[in-house]
Amino acid sequence: MTIQINGLESFTYCETMGLSECFKALAKIQNKCVMDGGIGFNANSGYVYIALEDGITIASMLGRDVEYIVTDYNDGEEFFFDTYKEAEAKLEEMNEVTV
Repeated sequence: MTIQINGLESFTYCETMGLSECFKALAKIQNKCVMDGGIGFNANSGYVYIALEDGITIASMLGRDVEYIVTDYNDGEEFFFDTYKEAEAKLEEMNEVTV
C-alpha cells in the first residue's frame, strides 16, 4: 500500500505539525477509513487534511488544533466543527434532508 499526500512537494514545519494533529485525531476515531487520495494540502485554504470515506474531513491550519469539516456538495457550503461527534451529527442531518 502506498500513501500519497496530495498538494505537497516538500514539508514545512507547519504542514508537518498539522498532519501530525490530523493523524492524532484520526487515531481517536475508531473504524474510520481514509478516502483514496484523501490526504493532502489545500493551497487555497492553507489546510492540511485527511478526508474520510464517511464524508468528514479532519483538517489543521498551521499546525493548530484540528477542525472537522462537512461539505454540502449541493451548494459547496462548508461547516466547521470542533469535534467529530458534532460533524457526524451535521452529516446525519444533511442526509435526512436529502432522503
